[in-house]
Amino acid sequence: MTDGRDGRLPMHFSTKLEGGVEIRRAVEADLIPLIELLAEMHEDDDSVPSAERAESTFRRIDSSDCRLILVAVVEGALVGTLDLFVMPNLTRGARPWAGVENIVVAASHRQRGIARSLLNTAIELARSAHCYKIQLVSHARRDAAHHLYENVGFDAPVRGYRRYLH
Repeated sequence: MTDGRDGRLPMHFSTKLEGGVEIRRAVEADLIPLIELLAEMHEDDDSVPSAERAESTFRRIDSSDCRLILVAVVEGALVGTLDLFVMPNLTRGARPWAGVENIVVAASHRQRGIARSLLNTAIELARSAHCYKIQLVSHARRDAAHHLYENVGFDAPVRGYRRYLH
């Protein structure tokens, strides 16, 4: 295992929090509930990857030491997730930066601090990977999420742009 100074994330990670929440690196056995949870994020998109494609994609993600999918588990049920990646970088003394995507907490478990715990865990993992920043993007209409991000210490000093490639 690495100490993170080279921008790598741990290949094994698990921590238990108060309230019976475990945050850990996703494993392949989590794939079906993970895909179901991620579907809550895009209610207008009913496209689900084939089992073969989902497994192949998960294995690619899981084999990387610069990316990990965190999951929050309560009483054996997967109730939250966050995708963390670390990007090598040639500025800032060649220190990497981290990005966060796909933050979702099951509707039945929201307002319990799970998203905050996932974000705080991602921040600590990015810090241990020696990242100089961690960033995320969020849709402009997601006011509740923006409030959470600001409470965890994120701010919005930049203007972001996105182009979907269909």
